[in-house]
Amino acid sequence: MGYPGKSRKSYSRPRNPFQAERIAQEVEMVKSYGLRNKRELWKAQGVLRTYRQASRNLLAAVAVGDVPPEAEAILRRLKRLGVLKEEGNLDGILSLKVTDVLERRLQTQVYRQGLANSMKQSRQFITHGHVQVSGRRVTVPGYIVKRGEEMSIDYYMGSPMAQEGHPERASRTLRVEG
Repeated sequence: MGYPGKSRKSYSRPRNPFQAERIAQEVEMVKSYGLRNKRELWKAQGVLRTYRQASRNLLAAVAVGDVPPEAEAILRRLKRLGVLKEEGNLDGILSLKVTDVLERRLQTQVYRQGLANSMKQSRQFITHGHVQVSGRRVTVPGYIVKRGEEMSIDYYMGSPMAQEGHPERASRTLRVEG
């Protein structure tokens, strides 16, 4: 155990750094989700990796016969975050993809709800403090939006973006890509 104030990496780099196919996929994901760099993608992969590993361990424990209480806690958390469907189970966690985690980011939600014209603009609005979630200003584009908070995303009341006639304000249309 180290010093609690010391920052640690929350991601891990790929083992083989030079794979053309993987690099092309990563670049495409970074562009489509408006991420700042590949590190943000690797963080999402790390979150998914953690839950998938826990799910595999819990499935092995269930196969032996006893159902650990952690299984229900992990399922409840992923359902609350909106990453897993309400009828999901431990097997459903294994079928999750990185896009499921990236879709729950505040940056993606702001764009999908039509508060910004592009993913890059939604990132800019968030970092400049123009977006609120449940009445609180959030300035972190990587904030994971919970299922109940989706409809409470709006422009921050103290922001000039809250005025209807602002020229940068997007026309509110719901975007669904898939």
